[in-house]
Amino acid sequence: MRQKLARAFGGIVVAALVFGGAACQAGEDSDSDSGSGANAACGLKIGFFGALTGDAAGLGIHMRNGTKLAIDQYNKDNADCTAEIVEYDSQGDPAKAPALATQAVGDQKVIAIIGPAFSGESEVADPIFQSGTLPTITPSATRPSLSTKGWSVFHRGVGNDESQGPAAGRYIKNVLKAEKVYVVDDQSAYGAGLADEVKKVIGAPAGEDKVAVKQTNFSAVVTKIKNSGATALFFGGYYTEAGLLLKQLKGAGWTGTMIAGDGVNDANFITVAGQQAAEGTILTCPCAPATEAKGTFVTDYKAAFDNAEPGTYADVSYDITKIVLEGLKDGKSTRADMLAWIKAYNKAGQATGVTYKFESNGELDPTQVLVWAFKVEAGKVVPDVEIPKA
Repeated sequence: MRQKLARAFGGIVVAALVFGGAACQAGEDSDSDSGSGANAACGLKIGFFGALTGDAAGLGIHMRNGTKLAIDQYNKDNADCTAEIVEYDSQGDPAKAPALATQAVGDQKVIAIIGPAFSGESEVADPIFQSGTLPTITPSATRPSLSTKGWSVFHRGVGNDESQGPAAGRYIKNVLKAEKVYVVDDQSAYGAGLADEVKKVIGAPAGEDKVAVKQTNFSAVVTKIKNSGATALFFGGYYTEAGLLLKQLKGAGWTGTMIAGDGVNDANFITVAGQQAAEGTILTCPCAPATEAKGTFVTDYKAAFDNAEPGTYADVSYDITKIVLEGLKDGKSTRADMLAWIKAYNKAGQATGVTYKFESNGELDPTQVLVWAFKVEAGKVVPDVEIPKA
């Protein structure tokens, strides 16, 4: 996912860094399932990289919370050999990503990154992580091309937009049965790419247009959508612009249905659009409902975060963080060893039930990819249906 159009960053030079393992001696423990094991790596850091402030923070905070919950639980069970979360608040802005990535690479205790959360920031941060052999697992950056760059450190814990986009298109055709669909995207790496995948399924749209991130007046595109006769609108982008556009559309008398991807799948979308305007909107995600996660995840999450419901990708972030934590428990104290651990991993996550097994390019095993449709009902985003694979 991504909040702004990725910019080209020329001349980024990452200074040569000396990477070494940082581990402390673990205390004695005869039970490998509780306390710190004799082989556990201690005092290392797991970075969360994503938006914690700014327009996209609603998405990033839930993911960070999933990571924090996993680390807090690990530390409770391994009190004498703990791990630390370090937060890199990108604000979803590719312009901020290189400096943050360089900071993470330069901290020799950072053993892995959960993120980057969005596609645009991933495009500029991942080459820096690659230079530092710092392994990453993103819970949410879905642009397909991220796995084509030859970055050995890159891993994706969900399906990409080549699964989400076509699924959204099938929902529009087979469930909504919309004959005229207007397509709008925000020109971001994520939004434009997702819209392109949708168009491959629905065929020629009734019309299409582009808006800008942080745009607030959508009167021109509202007029075009109304004049097109479209009964459905697919929006590729994030919840702030989606909410403002829909609010203005409904205010102008449009009665159709908006469909959007995971970048809009957040309760803040309803706040921006207003409950009445948002009602009936369809939101997709290459993830299952976090509110229906397995085991004790939902109960634990609510207990840890003031009774808040887990948001989109919170459960994914939890599970992929536990991959790294299991590596620490097994004594993986260098980036190279952790990278090898992640690449060889093959186990079901406790919260999602997804078997995390990565292909050579870092993509999640295709048999584990799923896409759900959610619907806005009575002021809440609720699960609708898992969209069948083609």
